[in-house]
Amino acid sequence: MDTPQERFMGEAIRLARINMESGHGGPFGCVIVKDGQIIASAYNEVMTNNDPTAHAEIVAIRRACEKLGTHQLDGCEIYTSCEPCPMCLGAIYWCRPARVYFAASREDAGRAGFDDHHIYRELCLPVNDRVIPFHQLMQQDVIDIFNKWTSMDLNIKY
Repeated sequence: MDTPQERFMGEAIRLARINMESGHGGPFGCVIVKDGQIIASAYNEVMTNNDPTAHAEIVAIRRACEKLGTHQLDGCEIYTSCEPCPMCLGAIYWCRPARVYFAASREDAGRAGFDDHHIYRELCLPVNDRVIPFHQLMQQDVIDIFNKWTSMDLNIKY
C-alpha cells in the first residue's frame, strides 16, 4: 500500500507527465499539502504563459498562499517531481514550509536538458565576477527607505 507521501509525490509526477504529453511545457509538477490534504497543485507554465518564473513550485506556492491567505506555508509539505532549481529553492525558503519532498535530482534534470548548475555556480561568485553584469546604483536612497521601514510600527517580518 502506498504511503501518503508516495500518493502525493505520485500526483506531482502525474502532473509533470500530463504537462509534458500535452506539449504545454516542461515535465515538472508540484503539489502542496496541509493537514493531509492537497491545497494547491501546478505544473510548469513557462511556455504557455511566456513567464520564466512560472515553474511548477512557484505556481503552486502562489496558489497555496492565495488559498491560505498568507505569505507563509507554515505546516505545509511541498511535493515536487524534481529537486527545486535555485529560483524555486529561494521561494521555498521564503514561504517556510515544514518540509519538501522531491523525486528526480538536479543531476537527473541536467541529463534531460534542464541544467541549472551554471546558476548555482554564479550564486557563489562576487557580483562583479558574474556572467551577467550587475551594477549597483543609488544605494543610499534605498538604505534611507530601509531605515524608515525598520522604524515603523507597521513593518512585517518575513
